[in-house]
Amino acid sequence: MAMKKPPFDQRIATVLVRPLVNTPITPNHVSLFTLVVALAGAGMLATGDTAMATTGAGLFVFARFLDHFDGELARQSGKTSKLGYYLDYIVGSISYAALFFCMGWGFKDSAIGYWAVVLGCGGAAAAVISMFTNLGIDKQTGGDETGSAIGYPGFAGFELEDGIYLLWPVTWLGYLYPFFIAAGFGATIYCLYTCVMLIRMRARRP
Repeated sequence: MAMKKPPFDQRIATVLVRPLVNTPITPNHVSLFTLVVALAGAGMLATGDTAMATTGAGLFVFARFLDHFDGELARQSGKTSKLGYYLDYIVGSISYAALFFCMGWGFKDSAIGYWAVVLGCGGAAAAVISMFTNLGIDKQTGGDETGSAIGYPGFAGFELEDGIYLLWPVTWLGYLYPFFIAAGFGATIYCLYTCVMLIRMRARRP
């Protein structure tokens, strides 16, 4: 379900990306830079060190904010493309998969031991599967391969995905562990939700 108005972070990105419109920087450059930042942040979360994890969480949150820049740059510069459409999904999927796996690895010495790694792998798998189901939902509901993704469910200027912005404050406050467990199960539930939605959409097709 698409929101009538863009979420707040996308509106901010609309303004901040304007200086890049007439430069050699392309939306795909932004996507790849976003992936590098996200992977660096996720990697720091795998160390199990509190200070490194806090820095990594901040980097990952920054990367997810930057995720809005490639689409906005594409729209404002007229550089929408099929490659950019798919690259945006791939970057998001890899980023979240890395986040879940690295959080799980970072908590392998916690109370739940290597079950944390299992949960992290489950969250990573859910992120990858959700990429494919969201692509299918886009196709069913009017998204296209020129950059018009349908997006996440949202309300009052916020998207479901915006919950990731809590990653940095909860890590800084020392609550990353319960956040990880909740997010792992949440990612699985969201994945199942998108699978059911896609199946129902296809079943309604004549």
